[in-house]
Amino acid sequence: MFCVRAPVLLSRTPGADSPGRWLLSSRISLRRSSAQRTEQHRDEASSRDRAERASAPQCPGGRDGPTSTSSSSRTRAANEISVDFDLTREAYKSKDSLELLRSLVVFKLCSYDILVEKNTEIMDLGKKILGQRAFNQFMKMTFYGQFVAGEDHKSIRPLIQKNQAFGVGSVLDYSVEEDISQEEADSCESAADNQSIGERHGEEKQNERQQQPEEEEERLRGGVTAARTHSDSAEAKCDRHMETFIKCIKASGGNSMDGFSAIKMTALGRPQFLLQLSEVLVKWQRFFSFLASQQGKDGVDALNQRLELNQLQESLTKLGATGDFCGWFTDGKEETSGTIDVLDWNSLIDDRPQTSDLLVVPNVQRGELEPLLEKFGTEEEEQMKRMMQRMDILAKHALENGVRLMVDAEQTYLQPAISRVTLEMQRIYNREQPVIFNTYQCYLKDAYDNVSMDVELSRREGWCFAAKLVRGAYMYQERERAEEFGYEDPIHPDYESTNRMYHRCLDHVLAEIAINRNANVMVASHNEDTVKHTIHRMNELGLVPTENKVYFGQLLGMCDQISFPLGQAGFPVYKYVPYGPVSEVMPYLSRRAQENRGFMKGVQKERGLLWKELKRRLSSGELLYRPTY
Repeated sequence: MFCVRAPVLLSRTPGADSPGRWLLSSRISLRRSSAQRTEQHRDEASSRDRAERASAPQCPGGRDGPTSTSSSSRTRAANEISVDFDLTREAYKSKDSLELLRSLVVFKLCSYDILVEKNTEIMDLGKKILGQRAFNQFMKMTFYGQFVAGEDHKSIRPLIQKNQAFGVGSVLDYSVEEDISQEEADSCESAADNQSIGERHGEEKQNERQQQPEEEEERLRGGVTAARTHSDSAEAKCDRHMETFIKCIKASGGNSMDGFSAIKMTALGRPQFLLQLSEVLVKWQRFFSFLASQQGKDGVDALNQRLELNQLQESLTKLGATGDFCGWFTDGKEETSGTIDVLDWNSLIDDRPQTSDLLVVPNVQRGELEPLLEKFGTEEEEQMKRMMQRMDILAKHALENGVRLMVDAEQTYLQPAISRVTLEMQRIYNREQPVIFNTYQCYLKDAYDNVSMDVELSRREGWCFAAKLVRGAYMYQERERAEEFGYEDPIHPDYESTNRMYHRCLDHVLAEIAINRNANVMVASHNEDTVKHTIHRMNELGLVPTENKVYFGQLLGMCDQISFPLGQAGFPVYKYVPYGPVSEVMPYLSRRAQENRGFMKGVQKERGLLWKELKRRLSSGELLYRPTY
């Protein structure tokens, strides 16, 4: 990404990678190392992948060619693993009867729309009536107790150890969330205007927002501009969050082997900065899409869109660009295909000091090109450097404690920057093993493009792709905002289309694992059909649970009938374990209630299984059952 220098104060082990990889020499070295794989490698990648993936279902491991003999089929069938998710005794053996009863009550309450929609107002009213202490105790007996492990890394230890004893690991998550103000979010041009940046370049048609004078546009962008004012208190807050995450990492390492620790990028850097960086990245991506459409590449998956360099140079020259795009991509290469894809395009940002004259995008108000990073100055570079420093420190602690970092996804107007910073850390720390996991929200329409591009980039550069696939966490917030500002909803219109996208992304990563065993995925889903689909595909591809390439994940307090049978069958499965003070975790609980409202209304099977287990215990005299481990 942007070239920044790591400060001397960061201690380093000899030979260790560091944010110094952002230095120009290292970045160019990385690009040239990747380029040595030749343009031919990139040109053949898509066709090779299609052939390999076509044969993968018939080829366990994707290595030895299709197997057609009956003996091979019998061997594979004998090795296939299946899991029964209807055995209540096995599913709930880690719970006492009071915990089962609490689950039933909470799930029932969450099925009422009025309680979910007005949860913030109801909680505020509860505080006034009961007082803070009594309210906190009530929450611990109900919602907080169901979905949150405890207030600090010490109080959550018994729960972690209990789950581990029953075959379920933990992803520790200090669930204190940061966001930007509504005014700051509204000022994000890339989010509020979802149309392609280049789409209207040179056109006379402009909407009301584009007709505003520049002073008014600057006023609307006041929240973003304010990010340039250095705030010691904001940076100190990020440092405190980093220290909290360090404790979380140590708790993960001390309580289990191969644990995960979740981190939120908005806690490590100022959200206003992430907003700005996201705008830069989205503008650059949309300019590529515009240029691809000019070359007749509309309707093609992002990774398969290739620009003819000669046509690209001509188009940009007509728009007023003066840089030598052809020369940048062909200089020093013996053979070139004469085309570039979106990953090549993004490399211009990676080597920013060498490509400043190339980094221009259309300004739809002025009808001319302007520098992409015109408003990304010294203060923004400093904020990038500080965020990378914090991520670097956390990654080193993760390595020391045998823990992997799970970077959570956040709102779409922040996510491009979050993913980009995560990608940079993966380039550094995922060389030998998966340490940094990125999160992909499959309710987004561009989820497959994001996944496939990052998989291909990891292959070209030789690092371990690592992902958590989720359906999404901000659906109602994103849709309300899209409607308010009149841009295209970035979310799929219904659950069925989201489900198809999830399975498409999942199948792509599973096939990649089968081909080279250099990718990793956590299937973070409460959907039983998705879990069964994953197990089925693993059996087809010859992926066994003990390889620890495919993980499963569910939220604490939900879908125990999926998590615990998976763990007992030998699959690596994890509960997402949030913790934090009651008052500070309320936004997390509120968001979980919103995002899972549809799911909670439909958990008839889980509620039925809970009742079935309670009845079984009552009839067998086990109502006072206590889990032993």
